[in-house]
Amino acid sequence: MAIKNRYEFVYFFDVINGNPNGDPDAGNLPRRDPETGHGLVTDVCLKRKIRNFISLSFENEEGCDIYIREKSLLNEQNRRAYDALGIKPEVKKLPKDELQAQQVTAWMCRHFFDVRCFGAVMTTGINSGQVRGPVQLNFARSIDVVMPLEVTIARMAVTNERDREKEQTMGRKYIIPYALYRVHGFISAKLAEKTGFDATDLGRLKQALCLMFEHDRSASRGEMSARRLIVFKHQHILGDQPAHKLFDAVKVTRVNGVSGTPATAFSDYQISVDPTGLSGVSIEEWL
Repeated sequence: MAIKNRYEFVYFFDVINGNPNGDPDAGNLPRRDPETGHGLVTDVCLKRKIRNFISLSFENEEGCDIYIREKSLLNEQNRRAYDALGIKPEVKKLPKDELQAQQVTAWMCRHFFDVRCFGAVMTTGINSGQVRGPVQLNFARSIDVVMPLEVTIARMAVTNERDREKEQTMGRKYIIPYALYRVHGFISAKLAEKTGFDATDLGRLKQALCLMFEHDRSASRGEMSARRLIVFKHQHILGDQPAHKLFDAVKVTRVNGVSGTPATAFSDYQISVDPTGLSGVSIEEWL
């Protein structure tokens, strides 16, 4: 049974000497807002980490397959619904029979966690419909301005025969010494009714948000950590308060260090929640 409560959440994570989300159009520099200098992490990047965690942790559980996975062929993913239902697909078209078309899309929702959670446009060569997911994320933005550092590195090997005499080659990597990021998320109970996103899925999403960085280590993301996950649960299925009012209730203040100087640790910040005027909404700490 689909969830019956609307949720919003504020999620904080940080990075130490790493690159949380490189921009391929800028030589893999950490993403920044050019107007303010604040660091950015895209919603797509965060959803990728959630997908990877679900695949790693629940790969053998029914309904936890991942639609958007590395090197997957989307047409082949779409074809699975037709094969399971014994329906012959038409190029770029859903079945003319409305019931069959609904069955195809419903099959995709039942079997793929990310379709059920985030939604998907499955209208490629083999058409399995389009789904609007109940869970959505914004871009994450750093609390303070970030200043990426360019670090020169040496590789004690060469690629080509012509470079043999060099003995080593030089390269560069970019890091942010420290930054705390904040992202807002939304979970719609009404949209969950359409995809079948239920309490079990909500528990899986919670676990992914709390632990996904623990299984995403690399040289550039060695110290990324989930820090706080503040959740607003509405009593009514459509919600009891506007989302912006809930987000405004979560305040971040600097408590250590000189104002205007870069933060160096999570302990340099204090996060607080003011529940005043939030009737009909309960506040939960998932992390």
